[in-house]
Amino acid sequence: MGKTIVWETKMEAAIARAKTENKHILLDFFNLGSTGCNQMDAVSYPNDKVIDFIQKNMIPLRVPFDDKPLSIDFNVKWTPTLIILDSEGREHHRTVGFFPPEELIPSLLLGIAKIHFDQDRFNEAFSALDKLLNDSPKSDSAPEAIFLQGVCRYKNTHDAKPLKGAYEHLQAKYPSSEWTKRAYPYRLL
Repeated sequence: MGKTIVWETKMEAAIARAKTENKHILLDFFNLGSTGCNQMDAVSYPNDKVIDFIQKNMIPLRVPFDDKPLSIDFNVKWTPTLIILDSEGREHHRTVGFFPPEELIPSLLLGIAKIHFDQDRFNEAFSALDKLLNDSPKSDSAPEAIFLQGVCRYKNTHDAKPLKGAYEHLQAKYPSSEWTKRAYPYRLL
């Protein structure tokens, strides 16, 4: 039998493991009646690259979409809802709906980068974003990663050039992206 993801089912256990193993938490609110959840189980979670990525970087936690109080605490309205948490159980990134394997890993990397960013660890955030862009340059997460890389560089140096560079990169590769629009004011720097 091949590899599988071994899910925690209790937040307390996931947090304890995340702290001990120095990992982040992937919280998956699932619904057995959900087509998206069933597709995650049939397509994404059995993928060897997804399994390897999650085993290396995350503590997987899976709870039913109506598990209280978690579903209320995290305001879950649709499934699958995937939330990236730090080792204290604080949310940093959320997605809703099915992700194929080639989009799931970049989204998880983006979530990891956001944890580092939110904790003012800009070099670590930049590295995670760099990995995302090198491994999955055509993913739907790439434009946000480019935007955040510019912000990380700026936060480290207080030099505005990386912000303008991020805008120019976005304008060239993703002209209609929401992240290009958000970076639009940086063209003036």
